[in-house]
Parts: sequence; C-alpha cells; structure tokens
Amino acid sequence: MPARPLWRAGDLLLRILTAAGLAVDAYVHADLAATYDAVGGSITEGTLFRIEAGLASLAALAVVVTGVRLAYLLAFLVAGSALAVILVYRYIDVGAVGPIPQMYEPVWFHDKSVAAVAESVATVAALGRLLLTGKRPAARASVSQS
Repeated sequence: MPARPLWRAGDLLLRILTAAGLAVDAYVHADLAATYDAVGGSITEGTLFRIEAGLASLAALAVVVTGVRLAYLLAFLVAGSALAVILVYRYIDVGAVGPIPQMYEPVWFHDKSVAAVAESVATVAALGRLLLTGKRPAARASVSQS
C-alpha cells in the first residue's frame, strides 16, 4: 500500500527539482544576455542566452503543467545541452563555429557556477524521471466480485 504515496512523493520531488533547475537556468541566462550582446556577429552570445532562457522556461512550464514523459525529455535535452555547452566552452577553446560566436571563457564566476549547478540538477532529475517512467506501481485492483 505505501508504494503509491512514495511514488507520488518521488515524482513530485523530481518534478520540482527539474522545474526549479530550469527556472534558475532561465533566469541566469536572461539576466546575463545583455552583457554578452557584443560577443559575435549576426548571432551574438546574448542572443543565444535569450534562446536558452526561452527554451528553459518552456521546458520548466511543460514539466510543471503536464508532467508527461515528453516534457521530461525536453527538460533533459535543454538542461543537458546547456550544461554540456557551459563545460565545453569553459575548458576548450572551440573558436567560432559558423554563425556561432567564439564563446571560450576559461573562468568560473558566481552566475556561471549557479547556472552549471542548476543545469546539473535539472538534467539529473529529468533523467531520473525518464528512467522511472513505466515503473510506477500498479493501482490496486478492486476485489469486489460476488
């Protein structure tokens, strides 16, 4: 009997962690976007930050409102790709790639660290929820036959 309430509590925790991580990520990127508007040409790093903020907001909203597998997949892809980008451009000087500007920044600072932690939390929570999909305990069948 306690499996269903425990499942619901775990599901709620993963939903909150995923959405909160994405919300923090969206806030940090939206807040920093103007700072990076001068980096790049036709596509600036500020523009990419605004796109990330929008995608993270959309994914967080989808997780909160629907809680369906597709929402968690979107959350995982958005948070995971943002985390990958922040780590790659922190440690590797990739250079400009087509219209994507040179974004190498070999330092950690407060907002960057906050974004990386938030993206990590959202990525792990969304992945955890994706792995648990289909493993929820079956509803107890009613045994009221005459």
